[in-house]
Amino acid sequence: MKKLKIDNTFYGDIREILQKARNKAYSAINTAMVEAYWSIGKRIVIEEQKGKNRAEYGQELIKNLSIALNTEFGKGFSVANLWNFRQFYLIFPETEKLYTLCRELSWSHIRLIMRIDNFKTREYYLKESKAANWSVRQLQRNINSHYYERLLSSSDKKSAVISVKDFEKENPRDFIKDPYVMEFLNLPENANLKESTIEKAIIDNLRSFLLEIGKGFSFVSRQFRISTETSHFYIDLVFYNYILKCFVLIDLKTGKLSHQDIGQIDMYVRMFDDLKRGKDDNPTIGIILCSDKEATVVKYSVLKESEQLFASKYRLVLPTEDELKAELEREIHLIENRGSDG
Repeated sequence: MKKLKIDNTFYGDIREILQKARNKAYSAINTAMVEAYWSIGKRIVIEEQKGKNRAEYGQELIKNLSIALNTEFGKGFSVANLWNFRQFYLIFPETEKLYTLCRELSWSHIRLIMRIDNFKTREYYLKESKAANWSVRQLQRNINSHYYERLLSSSDKKSAVISVKDFEKENPRDFIKDPYVMEFLNLPENANLKESTIEKAIIDNLRSFLLEIGKGFSFVSRQFRISTETSHFYIDLVFYNYILKCFVLIDLKTGKLSHQDIGQIDMYVRMFDDLKRGKDDNPTIGIILCSDKEATVVKYSVLKESEQLFASKYRLVLPTEDELKAELEREIHLIENRGSDG
């Protein structure tokens, strides 16, 4: 029998149609199941109230419901899951505007976000998971590494009043985190690493690095040469942020931040603005990624007042919660005292 040849373009078109149909079907099923889980949680809460909020009544109710549902519908209705449904409704009640966003995320996303106590933090992760299309794995990694809190640590805003809309005002400071966590490079933190080693590891793990530095960044070049009439200079990493509409220069330093490092990034930014910046681009941003820094060096340098220059620490391992908390408190303390002596 003669084998029928199929045009690649024709086959590709058919494949795309089927893939879109499957994605729509999956999305519709996911939305329906998320709504069902929320409704089950609501019904459980209503039924519990008949028991006058007695803990033993609620436990027995959910245990018996689990047995009945598993008998008729199969697995998926364990006691733990039913408690999750109940918690889902309590955290996102009927009047809660964020419930609409929940319907657009997978149940796996929602279960992670439900465990966050702070309302503003939950709001951020709900909206950003949808907007940035984070996978469940990426969401978990960002929660564990305190992604949102690290954004706050470099912002002039207080966590008590921050909202997602605040990060839509295109203020460069709101796009800078401190510290940056780069455990995905798989490099030892306390080793005597060369800057070129870290740079190569970032290029080899560029997608993960872009997810860590935040939204709107696209890679331009490594060891970007910028020249004057007599000299050549090489910038470690150059990115462009389409939200801020500006170039972002990153200078890697394996040691403690120095005044010389700050002077170098300041020169790079000034030169880039003069020689490479387009007429429609906003002022270039420079970031020093260093393994350590002192508050005194930051305080008595151009970093204190500049809206274009930043210095952030990097970590090559995922810190413990206590370590991150201490680090964030130090950064927030620096921000609160910024300009107080001036």
